[in-house]
Amino acid sequence: MKYIRLLAFVPFVGMLGFLPFVNRVTPYILGMPFILFWMVLWVVITSAAMGAIYKFDPACREDDIE
Repeated sequence: MKYIRLLAFVPFVGMLGFLPFVNRVTPYILGMPFILFWMVLWVVITSAAMGAIYKFDPACREDDIE
């Protein structure tokens, strides 16, 4: 259960914690300024992390519902 909470905390740190360090415009990635690319990347990573949390959460198992 401890790892699930840590996995939920990682997107928060990635999106907001590193924001002052990636606050740049000059490198364009996929036609977007770097800061915009960073935010979009973390939205995708957050979705993947939430999917992993759902998969590994013991409260979401169907065989426990019976």
